[in-house]
Amino acid sequence: MVLNVGEIIRFERTFNKEDVEMFTKVSLDEGNHHITPDEKGRLVIQGLLTATLPTKVGGDNNVLARSMNFEFLRPVFTGDTIICEVTIEQFEKQDKNRMSIVATFLCTNQNEKQVLRGNFAGVIL
Repeated sequence: MVLNVGEIIRFERTFNKEDVEMFTKVSLDEGNHHITPDEKGRLVIQGLLTATLPTKVGGDNNVLARSMNFEFLRPVFTGDTIICEVTIEQFEKQDKNRMSIVATFLCTNQNEKQVLRGNFAGVIL
């Protein structure tokens, strides 16, 4: 995939109870809000599970991350559909074998409320 400065990559994901249960096992983040449903039967999704959304672009493009910054703005619950928009801010040749990349991202829920924003930088080998 060829990336271009200014390009916006958009995708969405709906998290479910099984996602939270698997992430709980891997991360050992067992806060009560992640294992006990609220009055609506929802679990709060771990912040770092939500943060996997923008890393999808890195994975799709073989990015070796050097830095990642996350600002968690509001909770995400099971059943929420999160729309993630990643904007390529810089993409340039570093040397003959590497490209550097800097991107920003914004994630919103199905109610158009911002839930996560931040940026990442890295290299593509």
